[in-house]
Amino acid sequence: MTPPRPETREGRGSVLRLARAFRRDLLSALPERLYRAWMAEFRSPLIHSFVCNDPALVRLILKDRPGDFPKSDRLRAGLAPLLGESVFVTNGAQWAAQRRIIDPAFEGGRLHDSLPAIFAAADATVARLRPGEQDIEPECSHAAADVIFRALFSMPIEHDIAGQVFRAFRAHQDAQPVVNLAALLPWPRWLPHPHSRRTRRTAAEIRGLITTLVANRMAAIREGTAPDDLATRIMTTPDPQTGRCFSAPEMVDQVAIFFLAGHETSASALAWALWLLAAHPEWQDAVASEAAALTPDMAGINALRTTRAVFREALRLYPPVPMMVRQAMRPETMRGRPVPAGAQLVLSPWHLHRHHRLWDRADDFDPGRWSRPEGKASARDAFIPFSAGQRVCPGAGFAMVEGVVMLARITAAFRLEPGTQPPVPVARLTVRGRDGISVRLTPRENLASPA
Repeated sequence: MTPPRPETREGRGSVLRLARAFRRDLLSALPERLYRAWMAEFRSPLIHSFVCNDPALVRLILKDRPGDFPKSDRLRAGLAPLLGESVFVTNGAQWAAQRRIIDPAFEGGRLHDSLPAIFAAADATVARLRPGEQDIEPECSHAAADVIFRALFSMPIEHDIAGQVFRAFRAHQDAQPVVNLAALLPWPRWLPHPHSRRTRRTAAEIRGLITTLVANRMAAIREGTAPDDLATRIMTTPDPQTGRCFSAPEMVDQVAIFFLAGHETSASALAWALWLLAAHPEWQDAVASEAAALTPDMAGINALRTTRAVFREALRLYPPVPMMVRQAMRPETMRGRPVPAGAQLVLSPWHLHRHHRLWDRADDFDPGRWSRPEGKASARDAFIPFSAGQRVCPGAGFAMVEGVVMLARITAAFRLEPGTQPPVPVARLTVRGRDGISVRLTPRENLASPA
């Protein structure tokens, strides 16, 4: 079964027409030619954009000269109500100082410390799942939220404040369009940006709840009773250059992006991975067999080679963050085209990962590609689910471990079958199913029993 992707059109269109279509669905709004093109230009009186699929341009922007292509202020404007001045939207010296504090908490050696939280959340998910056909997305969101709360604040999702934050995030995703007017208009930063009342209200609710969590943790740190989890590590790590730690308001900004990145993106990837296994029983059987021997340590996780390949293939076909936007700080020439200062440079994992000139059978589900030479070469040139270069997601290693463990635990416990209707991917804050992602679950211990 070929994994679904949205129907697109071949024709060209104005940026304003695309912007209107983006509010319905980012993925189907863009033309079919982007799955073959190395570069495409879109121009309007409000915005001048270039979609860059050429691996040489991706390397230039993300790795070779990232300082010349900072994150777009339009992105900051669109996400400001929730993320404030978090590491996801800042640039320059401010961003560098934030990363100097955050990165040590996610270094490889510290990943061991988060394994109990990941395994506990995975086992709680298996215990919570029920047989039958269901939209698996809410369950994956619940599971990912549980992981991030256990890892960040040593509390399961059942904790009252954790549950409130989770519900508020779901409401915020429904309220926040992929393309907000604040991300399109040349709006002065000192003016209030045109966000909907619902977007502002849900963002304020989330930030209020996170403020309480941060204040409680800072009090526990002062009293010497704080657990050694991600929140404590980040709050107590000084910038090695200045000796300064995050203030409470700064930590609220960072927790907001940790939850968004560690919850929304992980939930998206896990839901699509489960559906892909449901649609490909031969790979599902291989994962279930491998998962039966999983031990709750890094040695056990490292042994899950097939499961890891399946999860990487899910990230390739359904990258949770489908687009990234950078801004040209000065005039450039790219592939012989003039790129003016201020132009928006769109890097699209969605198109890069399915590019017909970069991947063999680009639209097929084939986890085996990750062990073949041509697949490894494509991955070096055209696989950026966590971005790349100095702005690569600091939690990428954490996310890979979480996804692999969740996939293994669930597949070991349940036989998966596709639901009645195949899912249609759309881009909200992350890549989700337009009407959910339907999967039928059957406990594996019941498979031998008569229906």
